[in-house]
Amino acid sequence: MEFRLPLGEWVEAFSDFVTNTFAGLFDVIAAIFGGFYDGVDWLLATPPFWVIMIILAVAGFFARGWVFAVGTVVGLLLILSVNQWDNAMDTLALTLVAAAIAVIIAIPVGIWAARSDTASKVIRPILDFLQTMPAFVYLIPAIFLFSVGVVPGVVATILFAVAPGVRLTELGIRGVDTEVVEAGHAFGASPRRILMQIQLPLARPSIMAGVNQVIMLSLSMVVIASMVGAPGLGKPIISALQSINIGLGFEAGLSVVILAILLDRLTATLGGDHKKKRAKPAASASDTSQNASDDAEETTEAGQKRAAAADVS
Repeated sequence: MEFRLPLGEWVEAFSDFVTNTFAGLFDVIAAIFGGFYDGVDWLLATPPFWVIMIILAVAGFFARGWVFAVGTVVGLLLILSVNQWDNAMDTLALTLVAAAIAVIIAIPVGIWAARSDTASKVIRPILDFLQTMPAFVYLIPAIFLFSVGVVPGVVATILFAVAPGVRLTELGIRGVDTEVVEAGHAFGASPRRILMQIQLPLARPSIMAGVNQVIMLSLSMVVIASMVGAPGLGKPIISALQSINIGLGFEAGLSVVILAILLDRLTATLGGDHKKKRAKPAASASDTSQNASDDAEETTEAGQKRAAAADVS
C-alpha cells in the first residue's frame, strides 16, 4: 500500500474553517478594498483623457523636467491611439490601490523588523515564502476567500508585492550609521524621535526604492490578476493569448510598459535619485566655493563650541 501524506486535504479543511469562521471579516475587507478601488477608478476614468494627460505631464515636468513631460504625453497619446485608454486607467487604479495598501503594510512591518531582532527572525521566513511562491498560486486563496472580481486581484497583488517593501525598509533603517543614533541617545532623544528625525530620513532612499519595487511588482501582478476577473490591460492580453492575436497582445503589452516607465521614473524621483544626478554637475563646477563654504561652517562650529565651553565654565 502506497503511503501519501494528505497535506492537500489538511489545507482544504483549514481553508473551510477560516472561511466559515471569518466570513464577516472577509466581507468587510472586500467592501473596503472594493470601495477604495471604485473611488480611485472613478477619479481616473471620469475626467476626459486630456485632463489626466495634463496632470501626469505636469507631475512629470516638476519631477524630471520637460523632456520627461513630453515623453509622458507621447506615451499616453499612444495608449489612447490603440484604444486601450479605459483599460489603462483600470490597470492604473488597481495598481495604485494595491501598491498603497502594500506600502501601508510594508513600512511599519519593516520598521518593526529593524528595531527587533526577534521580529526580524520571524518575518524573514514569511517574506522568503511570499517571494518564492509562483505568482499564479496567489490567485487560489484569493478566489477561495473573495470569489472572482477586483477584490481577489487586489489581495493577490498585495501579497505578491509587499515583500520588497518590508525588506528594503528594514535594510535602510539598519544601515543608518550607529554613531548618529548613539548621538541622538546621548542628547536624550526618545526612541520615537530618533526614528522619526534620524533613522527614517536617512533611510529614505532605501525605503523609496522599496516603494518603487512594490509599485512595479503590483503592475506586473495586475495583469495576472485579470485571470480572476480583475479589470484592466490584462484582459486584452489574456484574450490575445487565447486567440493568438499578436497585434492586440502587442498593443496591450506596450500600454503596460508605458505605465511601468511612468510610475518607475516618478517614484524614483521621490527617492531623490534625479536630484542627486542634477546636483553632481553643479557640485563639480563649484568645488572652490564649496570648500570655502565648508571652511566657514567649520569656523562657525568651532566658535559655537568655544562659546558653549565658556558658558559652562
